[in-house]
Amino acid sequence: MATISTCLTVTPHSRVFSHSRSPPRSPGPFLQSPGFLRAVPRRPRVSVPAVRAGIDVGRVIRPGGAVETDKLPSDVRKRTMEAVDACGGRVTVGDVASRAGLKLNEAQKALQALAADTDGFLEVSEEGDILYVFPKDYRSKLGAKSFRIKAEPLFEKAKAAGEYLIRVSFGTALIASIVIVYTTIIALVTSSRSEEDNRGRRGRSYDSGFTFYFNPVDLFWYWDPYYYRRRRIQADDEKMNFIESVFSFVFGDGDPNQGIEEERWKLIGQYISSNGGVVAAEELAPYLDIDSVQGLQDDESYILPVLLRFDGQPEVDEKGNIVYRFPSLQRTASQKGKRKEYVGRKWADWVGGVEKFFKEKTWQFSKTSTSERAMVIGLGGFNLFGVIILGTMLKDMTVAPSSFIKFVADIFPLLQIYAGSFFAIPLVRWFFIRKRNADIEKRNKIRKQCAKVLELPDPSLRQKLFSARDMAQKTVIGQDQIVYSTDKDLLEQEYEAREWDRKFRELERSD
Repeated sequence: MATISTCLTVTPHSRVFSHSRSPPRSPGPFLQSPGFLRAVPRRPRVSVPAVRAGIDVGRVIRPGGAVETDKLPSDVRKRTMEAVDACGGRVTVGDVASRAGLKLNEAQKALQALAADTDGFLEVSEEGDILYVFPKDYRSKLGAKSFRIKAEPLFEKAKAAGEYLIRVSFGTALIASIVIVYTTIIALVTSSRSEEDNRGRRGRSYDSGFTFYFNPVDLFWYWDPYYYRRRRIQADDEKMNFIESVFSFVFGDGDPNQGIEEERWKLIGQYISSNGGVVAAEELAPYLDIDSVQGLQDDESYILPVLLRFDGQPEVDEKGNIVYRFPSLQRTASQKGKRKEYVGRKWADWVGGVEKFFKEKTWQFSKTSTSERAMVIGLGGFNLFGVIILGTMLKDMTVAPSSFIKFVADIFPLLQIYAGSFFAIPLVRWFFIRKRNADIEKRNKIRKQCAKVLELPDPSLRQKLFSARDMAQKTVIGQDQIVYSTDKDLLEQEYEAREWDRKFRELERSD
């Protein structure tokens, strides 16, 4: 394959509008002919947006050198590769943006990096669309070049191991605190009695006025002797063991909506693409955060984040209705996943794997069972009680402390902090969860109401939806529409280029 250095200047829609080249031989004179731009009625030059992005084809397809994909965020790379696989390895920027829920510029940069690292190539259609084509083994080629991709599984395993150690450390600290506290109490009681025996005052109670007896064998009872049997019973269940349940009770189990924003943008992009790139604002309201369903048709500012992400633009139909067109999502290289929405019928109960409105999950205080939670609270209270008693005994201690008791006295502030935070953190978290869940339920309720508005649209909304469908336009770019490919030698395309140039010149003369 010949190496060329060609610069294609494109809009965010991945359309070709100007062409400059080096060396003198051109991959296609038709691309630089003024007649080429005038011969494309769908995208006249005067309508090109001011924002442009440059693609250096020679850099994109040149093998070797730095691994461009390593410069991408991991989630952007993974989502882009999943979209490429879903589309069969031949994609436009709009395909990746809609399927992966990425911004157009993110999708474009990711595709350029992948093409550079995996021997991918570009195709140009008759109307100037840029398509990225990847070999079937592009993943293995990328893995062979990128140390980061090889090391990522190890880092993920190490991260998972670290997270597990953190989870079990808090539960282990509870057991250790109980052992230290009550062992120290026993040592203080024993030493106090020994001192009394030496003074001939056997049977006198401790100076603090508190008599305490503790059998070390009892520690095994407090350590839940049937825990291992219960763990074996629950081995095939999703329930956590006792040590993990301590962390779950104190700190919770993480955000239940982690990664849900990614899913939200995937749903929005796929919905727009499947409806021909033209939608009404009310159609996207069930996926967005709306303050109120009242005045939904009067104030459509809630759709601005979608317009910014997918480069949408408002259009007014003949009857004055405002709809939104997304040109980048109207051009596709894949026929997979085609779906048509019909105005006037109810939505499917499940679309894209979620309900007909975007639903956030509410937070749980803890995933522990009732029995596990009761045991954690019991042990936490037992530890707190022991810390209070130990504090009183250390304050009133009259005997010379041993090295162990001195050590415990030094770390006693840490034991107090641990025992107090064991209940203070869950209490504060409980109040925050109540407030957060109230907000989530409010947003879900509004989105559900927006979905119901679409199920039974009023005449004005129905007219707007019909107008959006009439203006919808989706073009699948097949191989028969490709006029130039960086995968072929220039000489193979020279004859076709001359023929195209001759035809366009004839069109110019006829004008």
